[in-house]
Amino acid sequence: MNIEKKLLDMVDEDRGVGDITTDLVPDEKIRAEIKSKEPCTLAGVSILKTLFRIFNIEVIESREDGEDVGSGAVIFVLEGGSHDMLVVERTALNILSRMSGIASLTREYVSRAGDVRIASTRKTSPLFNYFENEAIKIAGGDTHRFGLYDSVLIKDNHLKLFSSVREAVEVAKKNTSFVHKVEVEVTNVEQALEAAEAGADIIMLDNMSPEETREVVSLLSEKDLFCETGPRKRVLLEASGNIKLNNLGDYLDTGVDVISVGALTHSASAKDFSLKIL
Repeated sequence: MNIEKKLLDMVDEDRGVGDITTDLVPDEKIRAEIKSKEPCTLAGVSILKTLFRIFNIEVIESREDGEDVGSGAVIFVLEGGSHDMLVVERTALNILSRMSGIASLTREYVSRAGDVRIASTRKTSPLFNYFENEAIKIAGGDTHRFGLYDSVLIKDNHLKLFSSVREAVEVAKKNTSFVHKVEVEVTNVEQALEAAEAGADIIMLDNMSPEETREVVSLLSEKDLFCETGPRKRVLLEASGNIKLNNLGDYLDTGVDVISVGALTHSASAKDFSLKIL
């Protein structure tokens, strides 16, 4: 991932052929602060340090990714040319706002989840996927897949092109390197058993109720295809689909290993920050 190119593309999208307002003011060395305007978990600090370095803006002071800060906290003290500072201002604040919003929501899920892993999904913003997943990782969540290349995930539309769940898993295991895990999405207990017996590494229980989820865990445990702890564990179970803070607790005691939450990225509210010249 070429972070510098991505950041330059973001600035260029905003700047276009030139910042016609900034061109009207003197270009002189200035000092500025970025402050939080509401409590949040910070994410995007290291990304912004790269952005500031590209534009020769010196970071005098900064907080760290993963810190919980209150309203009015100074996140950055910066020095640099006024033109450079004004050009990157909105891009920097947008990145920090979006990433900190995702990190704040992720930390709330993680703090409630205990030993159950909270993971993201691929319901991310186009071209901002890397930054959103970094925010999740900073807050203690799991990034699941960054893209289509990370692992095999056989979903409902893939299954329609196979005769059965078993065939799909067997084809994947036969034609994929051993270093890539094979996950399959299922919607009922019978499919979950078939996927486990076929040798799936991970089974995603998609939009299944807590009661159905417990049934899958119990059935696979009886058949020694799943064990909550210990060396006999053979398959990971992931609950997914319309799981939010208000029903998260219903899934935490079902026995699954992972709960994936699309809301971490598609529903997180951006946090508010400001940049002010001193």
